[in-house]
Amino acid sequence: MSQFFQIHPDNPQLRLIKQAVQIIQSGGIVALPTDCCYALVCQLDNKDAVERVRRIRGVDDKHHLTMLCRDLSEISLYAKVDNRQFRLLKSATPGAYTFILEATKEVPRRLSHPARKTIGLRVPQHSIVNAVLEELGQPLIGTTLILPGEEQALTDPDEVRSQLEKQIELVIDGGACSLEPTTVIDLTSDEPELIRQGRGDAGLFGL
Repeated sequence: MSQFFQIHPDNPQLRLIKQAVQIIQSGGIVALPTDCCYALVCQLDNKDAVERVRRIRGVDDKHHLTMLCRDLSEISLYAKVDNRQFRLLKSATPGAYTFILEATKEVPRRLSHPARKTIGLRVPQHSIVNAVLEELGQPLIGTTLILPGEEQALTDPDEVRSQLEKQIELVIDGGACSLEPTTVIDLTSDEPELIRQGRGDAGLFGL
């Protein structure tokens, strides 16, 4: 049975953030609000939790999970970023974008695309997820909360709770989120490629 925390979306209560981080560190899966949809997140280096996230989402190891980072310096630890890519990232972070980049050796092999050795990364712009990242001190691994067979992400915390309370450890109620997921931009080629149009403006990349 999952726990249910009501956390203020603009001024997160530190006591509850600390409890959420303890749940993540103990291998728990958390549903939390982001600047786009709700997301399922877990600890980066917890193999069992990562596999549970994939099972809940109904996706295999070819599906990019996303690394949620605090800032650009953290992105550059886990992805190979040249000057051109860095300028593009700087113009669009924090924000409603997920970027596909070549993974560094710091990324556990099971988290990168098995054939391409790429990873999805983002710097979210939401007080709750940012507070969790700051308290945790490392990236989270996560995915948009879209259940198998569905096209729309879950955006209402009460619905998240009713659907997943027996499968995850915590639901953070930070209010309703946007219906739109992130815009996914592939930066591994010479020119940016639009993979998914979402909430972020792809025109920022000339797309």
